[in-house]
Amino acid sequence: MNGEAAAGRERTPDPTDRGHVPNRTATEDPGHAPDRGPAPDPTAPAAPRSAPDDTAPATPDSAPDPAPPTAWGPVPPSAKRAVDLLASTALLLLLAVPLLALAAAVAATSRGPVLLRRERAGLNGRPFPMLTFRMTPATRVGKLLHRHYLDHLPQLLNVVRGEMSLVGPRPLTPERTAALTGADRVRTAVRPGITGLWQIGGRTGLPWEEMAVLDAHYVREHWLGMDLAILARTLPATTRGRGPRRACGLRQA
Repeated sequence: MNGEAAAGRERTPDPTDRGHVPNRTATEDPGHAPDRGPAPDPTAPAAPRSAPDDTAPATPDSAPDPAPPTAWGPVPPSAKRAVDLLASTALLLLLAVPLLALAAAVAATSRGPVLLRRERAGLNGRPFPMLTFRMTPATRVGKLLHRHYLDHLPQLLNVVRGEMSLVGPRPLTPERTAALTGADRVRTAVRPGITGLWQIGGRTGLPWEEMAVLDAHYVREHWLGMDLAILARTLPATTRGRGPRRACGLRQA
């Protein structure tokens, strides 16, 4: 009986037996794909990448993009130019009769040309002839033109020609512009204007240092809303009239 029990027992396989073939598991079956764990979730956020090594030399693919130019500030030059062209053309058509009347008054009260061409520095210091009505302080017409800034009206033609803007720093002579240094040269980054920040405040007698600060502030911070606000305040400023000038070491245009 013991022999039958021993014969009935399952024989333990001997791994050293060449005739024995070990049992293959499911993962060892050639026809069965190995178990590689659960499939990745496509909606799961990607693992953060390690920070780049700042000490590694920059390559053309990793080189930072150059900073964009900021000379024009927040207002694109094309948008400002479009507003200047449309507004100056409309003003010339609207003021055609008053301009002819002023030209006739200047011609009738004094001798000489009605319009004067004064050389001024424009965008990037480029010189151009700025137009003004000829003023003779001894005449009533000359005093009227000077007090209410009417001598500047012919500069609408400069705006149409692209030499000036409706709003901006007042143009300086080429000699004065060439002498500018440091932060004062920022005024040449935009076209000079007929009106500006210090003109609408009635502060035409400001010293050069204060005017330069206001002009530099406009160049760096100007935007379309600021230009429209300055234009809206220009008419009351011209109606109020120009205040008395103080000696400031600079002949204003």
